[in-house]
Amino acid sequence: MDAAKYIWMNGKFVAWDDAKVHVLSHTIHYGNGVIEGTKAYKTAKGYAIFRLNEHTTRLKESAKMTLINIPYSVEEMNQAQIDLIKKNEFVGDNVYLRPFAFLGYGVMGVYHKDAPVETVMSAWEWGAYLGEDGLKKGIKLKIASMTRPSNTSNMGKAKATANYLNSQMAKYEAIDCGYDEALLLDDQGYVAEASGASFFMVVNGILVSPPSDNALVSITQKTVIEIAQDMGIKVERRRISREELYVADEAFLTGTAAEITPVRIIDAREIGNGSRGEMTEKLQSTYFDIVFGRNAKYEHYLTYID
Repeated sequence: MDAAKYIWMNGKFVAWDDAKVHVLSHTIHYGNGVIEGTKAYKTAKGYAIFRLNEHTTRLKESAKMTLINIPYSVEEMNQAQIDLIKKNEFVGDNVYLRPFAFLGYGVMGVYHKDAPVETVMSAWEWGAYLGEDGLKKGIKLKIASMTRPSNTSNMGKAKATANYLNSQMAKYEAIDCGYDEALLLDDQGYVAEASGASFFMVVNGILVSPPSDNALVSITQKTVIEIAQDMGIKVERRRISREELYVADEAFLTGTAAEITPVRIIDAREIGNGSRGEMTEKLQSTYFDIVFGRNAKYEHYLTYID
């Protein structure tokens, strides 16, 4: 990660290296924190943050689910992210923003009610999450040996830090086995999501994505569905079994960091022609036109940095 100049922390800008927390901060020990992933792109009009309000709203919703009371409004946190982009004077094509809230120092023990809430907005220049080559040629995906926790034992719709231990272990397993990314099934054996992205496949010209039964409700996934429907592509949200993956015509992952990344192999099976598929490329190209401000129809999703 390339360090930036400043981080916004509890209402103030502090130097990157000075944004520190106590080793006895509650979240470090018990895992209750919430995060977001938002991205700004350098358009012809300057930097623009894609779907800023939706991401910040989801942060507040995740916090409510996990009983964290963020002391800032969505509007205040939106402005903090805008100001952060300005103050850091970035120069790259895109900037990743990481808003998050966690429980700080002052209370120890599982019960967290009196732990202070720390709210932070950070940003740095970050390229393609799964590699530039992956965006063009596709990645290798492995179904993880562990499943996504069930709704009776977890809150999968909260973008909570504790949920990502499951993702970390799955991703480590996939990379250790020679793959690029992990795909997790739910406790019934149906596709849930990747370690940090949503899953799509193409079957007979239909775009299929699993329901968010025990997975994060993805903003990028919703965007891709909207783009596809505007193109006249039929979209289905339904359960997907492991076997269906292997015979799909195309597959790809979506997310703020992953953007639209093609999948060329799943569990040693070549998907379609073994490279980026036709529909995937069409959706990917349109998505990048949108986030870089080249498609006026979707420009309302962009918050320009003046």
